[in-house]
Amino acid sequence: MIPEVLVNVMRSGIVESRHRGHLVAVDAKGQVIYSLGDPKAVTFWRSAAKPLQALPLVEEGGIEFFGLTAQELAVICSSHGGETEHIQAVASILRKIGLTEDALECGPAAPMNGSAARNLLRNNKPFLPVHNPCSGKHSGMLALCILKGWPVKGYYQAGHPVQQTILKTISQTTYYKQDDIKLGIDGCGVPVYCLPILNMAMAFSSLAQPPETTGAGRKSALQQICDAMTSYPFFVAGTNRLDTILMEVTEGRLVAKLGSESVYCVGLKNNGMALCLKIEDGGYRALAPAVIQALARLGWLTEEEVKQIRSKMRLTITNHRGEAIGSLEASAAFYK
Repeated sequence: MIPEVLVNVMRSGIVESRHRGHLVAVDAKGQVIYSLGDPKAVTFWRSAAKPLQALPLVEEGGIEFFGLTAQELAVICSSHGGETEHIQAVASILRKIGLTEDALECGPAAPMNGSAARNLLRNNKPFLPVHNPCSGKHSGMLALCILKGWPVKGYYQAGHPVQQTILKTISQTTYYKQDDIKLGIDGCGVPVYCLPILNMAMAFSSLAQPPETTGAGRKSALQQICDAMTSYPFFVAGTNRLDTILMEVTEGRLVAKLGSESVYCVGLKNNGMALCLKIEDGGYRALAPAVIQALARLGWLTEEEVKQIRSKMRLTITNHRGEAIGSLEASAAFYK
């Protein structure tokens, strides 16, 4: 199936550019309740998989063993902005598991938060691995290594026990055969999973509301992850970020996670409905208008919540004089 036009870039009331993509929403039983484009479009899950990548650590009792806080669990699931609180949380995790920042193999990166990045530059401080938006995930993987007695060296490589354990969990939570999951290398060096967006949505359905057939240990771990993310949304992303805004405005009714190249997953907590959306060209600017309109179309956001989220996401296009000259608008496909 061909991708659907999801977002129009408007200038003076005229469509200047279009962003196409795919989306699918499922109910608690994994049945498709809404879709645009191809509901089985295959792509890399990227960082939207992070809550499920954290599952083995939580399931094995790592949070309690190391005395990690809910905020620290949220940052393990994050693509954080590198703001002060995020860096402190990652440093705290590493300290509790007996490691230093030198153990992080995610590579140095500028903080996603512009103010945080500029502050480092003003003070002539280098960008470090801890500033990498994936440093929380990596600290969680290191915690699993220490918990299980696995070597820390090479923890990011596909053949390492921590990555094999996570891959098995990804297969189980997406209901997709492990041998059918194609692997790539993510921006931070760890394996990244290529599979249908339908199966990504199914995983977020389980995150939002674990099925009755889920074992007690896994059910508790999924709920613990979901509760941490929705209770401390700032630690999942940060200032002016869509993940954080969605969870804050809905007061934790939604659990949301961004992935690079504009893949996005949302689950309706305690309900089990979930969606996955992929902007085909990877353009971030199209993500917010598409996600907001999809959630409104499904009835997962109230009119007032839509207004609040739109106002925070700055969907108006301005020129260098600060004049409003256009906007990012969801396409007519959402209104069919």
